[in-house]
Amino acid sequence: MDHREIVTSLSQEQRDHLTAKSDLPGLPLLLSHWGTILVLGTLIALKVPFWPWLMIPQGILIVFLFTLLHETIHQTAFRTAWLNEAVARSASFMLALPADWFRYFHFAHHRFTQDPDKDPELAFAKPATPWQYALHVSGLPVWRGHVKTLAVNALGRCRDGFVPPKGHSKVRMEARAMIAAYAVILILCVYFRTPVLLFAWILPALIGQPFLRLYLLAEHGRCPYVANMLENSRTTLTNILVRRLAWNMPYHAEHHAYPGVPFHRLPEFHALIEGHLRQVEKGYARFHARYLSELKLASRDASK
Repeated sequence: MDHREIVTSLSQEQRDHLTAKSDLPGLPLLLSHWGTILVLGTLIALKVPFWPWLMIPQGILIVFLFTLLHETIHQTAFRTAWLNEAVARSASFMLALPADWFRYFHFAHHRFTQDPDKDPELAFAKPATPWQYALHVSGLPVWRGHVKTLAVNALGRCRDGFVPPKGHSKVRMEARAMIAAYAVILILCVYFRTPVLLFAWILPALIGQPFLRLYLLAEHGRCPYVANMLENSRTTLTNILVRRLAWNMPYHAEHHAYPGVPFHRLPEFHALIEGHLRQVEKGYARFHARYLSELKLASRDASK
């Protein structure tokens, strides 16, 4: 069965249950995620003993706001529309990843998942050599891409095919507003001579980005270029801490098969369709060990 047949096979009652939205499951996660960022940021600003080590968990929490941004642009993190929108804006600001632009990008990714000609994610090639893997995991190309996207959009030069003509003014104004806000924050930090911006936000985000890259690479890395979402997307079985941090997105094949299912219903959907999943990995360490071994083998074969 492919993902369409899976969804069609569900009864109307099952579909209504699986796609029912609610504010309640997401609010504790939202408060704990943002609350921990604020607490760690305060401890870093106060320079408590061993404060530099706090930049590691701080960075991981900041970059994993990406998974919260992802859920809120799908409007599945919460039932309340304005709450999804407000949380998406705050997460996108922390990541320098404009929410409106990313919404267009991500919906094109869903529509054309693993289509080499149309999936915008594939414009950023997955690593095919150990060196490319190291560069990818560093996160540096991602930050460069975010800055470039903001600059190009702010100048009104967005030519991304997934952004419709009616969306050009939206992404332009969004980028300009974000850049203006960053400038104000930077000016205030310089005026008050405080390095809190650097140590509680920028450096932690740089430190944390490799953890997000390792996580995201498992979603579609080394998956076949086919239309079946049960085959072109990977579910990674992991612990509850990672699932909570990533808003249940390790259930990624399930999410692609039925994007209308909110994050808190994905475990139920997984239980229904796990026998039909084609790409399942038992943990991120095992995925990356296998990925690297395949890259090394391919490099040896190419050098012969």
